Amino acid sequence: MISLASNVTVIPAKKTVGTQKATDKKQKTRVAAYCRVSTDSDEQETSYEAQIQHYTSYIESHPEWVLAGIYADDGISGMNAKKRDEFQRMINDCHAGKIDMVITKSISRFARNTVDCLNYTRALKNKNIGVYFEKENINTLDAKGEVLMTIMASLAQQESESLSANVRLGLQFRYQQGKVQVNHNWFLGYTKDEDGHLIIDQEQAEVVKRIYREYLSGNSFLKIKRSLEADGILNGAGRAKWNESNIKQILTNEKYIGDALLQKTYTVDILEKKREANKGQVPKYYVENSHEAIIPKDIFLKVQEEISRRANLTKGTTKRKRIYSGRYALSGIVFCAYCGDIFRRIKWNNRGCKSTVWRCVSRVDKDGPDCSARTVHEELLHTVAVKAINETFREKEAILPLLIENIESSLEANTSVRIAAVDEQIKALQHELLATAGIKNSGDELGMEIRRLRDEKQAIQNEEASRQDMKARIDELIAFLEDLPCELTKYDEQFVRMLIDKITVYNDYFIVEFKSGIVIQIDE
Repeated sequence: MISLASNVTVIPAKKTVGTQKATDKKQKTRVAAYCRVSTDSDEQETSYEAQIQHYTSYIESHPEWVLAGIYADDGISGMNAKKRDEFQRMINDCHAGKIDMVITKSISRFARNTVDCLNYTRALKNKNIGVYFEKENINTLDAKGEVLMTIMASLAQQESESLSANVRLGLQFRYQQGKVQVNHNWFLGYTKDEDGHLIIDQEQAEVVKRIYREYLSGNSFLKIKRSLEADGILNGAGRAKWNESNIKQILTNEKYIGDALLQKTYTVDILEKKREANKGQVPKYYVENSHEAIIPKDIFLKVQEEISRRANLTKGTTKRKRIYSGRYALSGIVFCAYCGDIFRRIKWNNRGCKSTVWRCVSRVDKDGPDCSARTVHEELLHTVAVKAINETFREKEAILPLLIENIESSLEANTSVRIAAVDEQIKALQHELLATAGIKNSGDELGMEIRRLRDEKQAIQNEEASRQDMKARIDELIAFLEDLPCELTKYDEQFVRMLIDKITVYNDYFIVEFKSGIVIQIDE
C-alpha cells in the first residue's frame, strides 16, 4: 500500500458528467487522405486512381470516421513539399481546424525529405492531429511513432538520393555515348521521327534561317522580334509573342549546326531540385554531327562574331549601358578616330536650325571622356559612302585581279588537316581520362589540356570561317562591280550594308573600309 507524506493531500478526480443529450451523436473523426504519384507515366496514373478509390472506401468503412477530403498531387516529386499544391492545401486545412487525422499510403508518399516529414508531422501533432502511415503501421500520435517515423523517413530520403544518383549515372553514360535528348516541343526547327530521332521541321527551319539572315543583315534582336510578330510567326512554344531572349538563344544554340553541348546545367541540391549553369563544376560533353544541321557552321560562327562585335559596341568608353540599333546602315560602323567610340545618329537643333547629324557617343554622354571629335552632318556621311563606292568602281580594273588573287591565297591553308590532328590528340586524351577515372586529381591536367585543344580547334574553325566569309564578301563585291552599269548618283542603304564595314571619322578626312578588305581615304 502506498503511503502519503504528511504534507500531501489527494484530490480525487471528478466524475465526468455528460452534457450531451441522449439524442446527440458523438462527433466523428474527420479523416483526410493524401495521395501522390511521382511521375506522369500510365502505370503511375493507375496507381494514382487506385489510391483515391482505396482511401475513399477505406475511410467510409470506419463508422467513427468521416471523409474530410482527398488531397492528391499528380506527377510531382516528394523531395520538396513546397512545390506540392495539394499537400500545402491539406496542411492549411489542418491548421484551419477542418481535419482531425491524415492517412497516407507510406512515408515515401508523404515526403522523401526527412526534414520536411518531421517538421510537418510535429506541427500537426502539436494540434493533436495524427498522421497514419498505412504501410509502416505508424501513427504519429503514438509514443513510439516519431522514433520509427524518423528512421523510416531517413531511409526514404536515402532511397530517393540513391535513385537520383542512378539517374545521374545513366545520364552521364548517355552523354559519353553521344546520345542527345532534346525536348522538341520547345525547340524551333526540329521534331522527332517514329524512332525518337531529331529531324528537321522544314516550315520551322525557314523561320530559323530567316532569323540568322536578318541578324547578319544588321537587324537587332528587337527588330527581328517585331518582324516575326508582325508576320504572325509562332515561336518554339507555339506562342505569337516573342522575346529578345528567344532570338538570342536561337542565334547562339549549337544544335542548329548539328552539334550538341550536353550537361549545360547540373543539380546543385537534390532536395530542392535546384539547378544552375554548369561553369566547370561537372563535365560537359560536346557531340559533333549528332543530327542534321539547319544552319551551316560558317554562318553560325559568323553570327557569333557579330554578336561579340555588337556587344563591344554597346560597351563604349562610359559606364552607361547602350543598346545596339541596326535601324540605319551606318549604325555601328561609324567610329571616332580619337577615342575609338561609335557615332550615334541625332536630331540636332543648333540655334533654331534643325538637322540630322552623327556625333561621337563619348561627347553625347555626360559621363563620357572629353572627346574633341567633330559633328558630322548625315548628308556628308552619305556623300562619303557614295564617293568610296564610286572610286572602287572606277578602279575596278586594277582592283579585281587583286581580289581574285586574295581569294586564291585564302584557300591555300588546309584547315581540315590541322583540325584532324587536334581531334586525334583530344581522342587520345579522352581515353587516358576515362582510364584514370576515380584517381584523385588525375584528371586535372588532362582536363586543362583537353580544354586547350578544344580552344585551338575552335580558333582554327573560326579562322576557316573568316576565310570563307572573306571569300563570300570578295565574290559579292566583284559581282557588284561587274553588274553596276555606272557610278552611283545617290546614297543607297542596301549597298552600304552589303559593302562597307567601317568608316572612321577624322577632322578633315574619312577612312572607309570595305568588307572585302579594300581601304579608301576620302578627303573633304
